[in-house]
Amino acid sequence: MHKTFLIFGAFSGLLSILLGAFGAHALQEVITDEKLLHGFQTGVQYQMYHALALLVLGLLYEKFPVKLLRWSGILFISGIILFSGSLYLLTLLNGKSEALLKFIGPITPVGGTLFIIGWIFLLMAILKKRDSVR
Repeated sequence: MHKTFLIFGAFSGLLSILLGAFGAHALQEVITDEKLLHGFQTGVQYQMYHALALLVLGLLYEKFPVKLLRWSGILFISGIILFSGSLYLLTLLNGKSEALLKFIGPITPVGGTLFIIGWIFLLMAILKKRDSVR
């Protein structure tokens, strides 16, 4: 499982750089709504933060393969897909389909919640490991 976290972390980091460049250059020519561009940038930033977290998590999980770390990684991956992915879709749809916007909009906070739970699980795993070392 640690290799999955490392591979997804590296790929997600690469993708966030590519999407960030796309957003900073090509997307600004097409999308004029600053709120949408800000949302896209937020998706890129959170994707990169969690790509780096997955790389660290992969290394931790290799040494300490505990369920909380595994779940933390799964939640980070799911959060990237739902949180960042929904922000990308909302930007690219650019108000074109009201029905799709109503469906995709509520997905963003679900992804954010998964990030939060993932960080809680990571903290719990670290605290649990620290207590067992004493």
